[in-house]
Amino acid sequence: MTEKEVSEALFNLRREIEQLSTADAETRARLETILSDLERQLEASEDEHRLHLLDDMKEAISQFEVEHPRITGILNDLMVALGNLGI
Repeated sequence: MTEKEVSEALFNLRREIEQLSTADAETRARLETILSDLERQLEASEDEHRLHLLDDMKEAISQFEVEHPRITGILNDLMVALGNLGI
C-alpha cells in the first residue's frame, strides 16, 4: 500500500466514524482518538509512539470486529499499509 492508499484508507475510516450512530459515542470517541493518533504518527518518527499506536489499533480491531466489520476491515488494511511503510 502506498502513502496515497493510506490517505484513502484514513479518509474511509473518517467517513465510517461519521456514520456511526450517536448512541455509539464511546466507539466514535475511541476511533476518533485512533484516527488522530494515526495522522499524527504519520507525521512523526518516534518508534515508541508507533508501538503504542499499533497496540491501540490491534485492540480496536478485536473490540469492533463483530459490531463494526467495515471499520475493522479499514483498520486491518491500515495496519498492513503501515507495516509495508516500515511503521
